[in-house]
This record gives sequence, structure tokens and C-alpha cells, in this order.
Amino acid sequence: MALQRAWYRPKFTWWLIALLPLHALFVIVSECRRWCYRWGWCARYKAPIPVIVVGNISVGGTGKTPVTGALVHWLKQQGFQPAIISRGYGGEGPFPQLVTTQTPPSMVGDEPKLLAQRTAVPVVVGPNRQQAIELLIQSFPAVNIIISDDGLQHERLSRDLEIAVVDGERGIGNGWRLPIGPLRDPVTRLQQADLVVQNGVGQRTFGHCFQLQPGAWRRVVDDQPVAPPFGRAIAIAGIGHPQRFFATLQQLAIAVEDSLAFADHHPYSTEDFAAITHDVAVLMTEKDAAKCRTFARDNWYYLTVSAVFDDTFWQEFSRQVNRITQEP
Repeated sequence: MALQRAWYRPKFTWWLIALLPLHALFVIVSECRRWCYRWGWCARYKAPIPVIVVGNISVGGTGKTPVTGALVHWLKQQGFQPAIISRGYGGEGPFPQLVTTQTPPSMVGDEPKLLAQRTAVPVVVGPNRQQAIELLIQSFPAVNIIISDDGLQHERLSRDLEIAVVDGERGIGNGWRLPIGPLRDPVTRLQQADLVVQNGVGQRTFGHCFQLQPGAWRRVVDDQPVAPPFGRAIAIAGIGHPQRFFATLQQLAIAVEDSLAFADHHPYSTEDFAAITHDVAVLMTEKDAAKCRTFARDNWYYLTVSAVFDDTFWQEFSRQVNRITQEP
């Protein structure tokens, strides 16, 4: 989109000035809402078990979902019984709803479906986080810690630990809030988070850096591992920052004839692939694969990725988890 490209240009694009009235309205509404909760005029919901919120201050992909997966994996290793809640963006509901490996992404959203498959922990989606948590605890009473995938701006949900994720490559763009810039919150909001993590190295360092490490290639139709080369191939990506996936293919020396970028959370259908002949392989992200599995061909493949942190982050995260789980 031209608007998103303008957000991340080095110089401010002049025609964004036409959006100043909408920008002012967005700032006023979001700030009024935030202070209504902080002054106690609006009630917050406090879950009976600790809640960790993983979110971002900008729109678009920052690597939030891989970070959630890495945190769940660490918690399981430490003996916790974690679970995940999510808004279920792009899902049709009904809400709240448990996510299983059989749940269509169209009902619950692509990211919750991916997390349910990758983490093997309970996942519940719903715009009302209180209802999602209540269903989660009712269905899985052994769960003792919850990670909210997204929700940094969901003021109604009280949280015990906040983790903000920043894209190291794109940073904060032009530094303006929507719709003039990519930010949902001001940059100062990062100072209020307990932990800030950054996807890759950029011109600025906002917090603990992590890398998205490519894993195995798998076939979309049955998740079976495969190995390149793939012959003739094209790449698709319907994520917040498609160029990151395309750049990863270059780093892996995977040759493609074309790269097709779709909007984040794009609802794929067979029409999107009608022009692609059966002898051409399609390479995609794991998030894309969740929505293509029901109509995928045998030569469609996806690349798994994992968020990898250094020991310094895990030491700090361990300290924070101990704090919120040992508080009375």
C-alpha cells in the first residue's frame, strides 16, 4: 500500500498532511480511552492467574507471534502450564472459541491457528478478553499462566507483565501515529512496558534483540518435512512485512521466478492462485499455510521460523516471571 510505504520513508511525505484531522481524532480518542482506565473511570478485568501481554505499538508485522511461541516453549520447559488468548483478528467467530488443530482459520484467525499448531497449548480467541479467559480457565483448570497474543492497547485487561515487540528493520517509521504514521501508541509507550524486544538489528536499539531463525520446510497439505531445491517456484506472503520473507529466501539461496505480496491476514482462496500452473511450486510462510491447507497442491511448501533470544533476555524474563508468579 502507498500509505504504508509513506510511513517508512526517510522524509515525511507531504500529502500525509491531508490526514491531519483523522490523526488528531485518533490521538484524542485513544488518549481519552487510556486515561479513563488509568483514572479508574472504566473498570479493568483482573484474571485469577498471571497474564503476560505481548504486543506492539505499531501496525504491521513485528514478529510478535514467533515471540509468543518462544515464550510458551520456555514456560513449558520451566514446568508451567501456559495457555494463549488472542483477539482472533480476521476470524468470523463465534466468540469466545477454543482453537484446535481442526478449527478453520476463517473462524478464529490465522495467527491463533498457527500458535495452536506450533505450541500444543490451549488457545482461546475472542475480542472480549475476559470471556476468553473465563472459557480458558473453565476448560483447562490446570493452566497457571496466560499469554495474550496482542492486546497492548486492550486497556480493559489488567496485565502482570508487558512485552512490547519492535521491528528492528523498519523501527517506528516516521514516528507519527495513525493514519499519518504506523504507530498506535506514542514511542514513549515503550518506556512503560516491562520488557522491549526487537526483531533484528536496526539503526536504533529499542530492547533485547532476537532473530527469526529459519527452520524446516514443510509441505502445506500434510506438514511433512521436505528439502529444497523446489524447481520452478514463486513466493507469496500475506504478512505485515512481506519483504522480510522474500529476503529470507534470498539468504537461503532459494531461487524464485516471482514474489507476490498480499495484505496482512489476506483471506486466501483458489482464485488467488488460478494463474499459477501446476508445475510451479509455491513457497509461503507458516502463517499463510494455515489458510491455504484445504486447497493446497502437493508442491506448495512453507518455511517454519522461530524467535531466538540470547541468555540475557531469558535471565530477565525469568526474573519477571518469578515476580508475577510469586506475588500474593
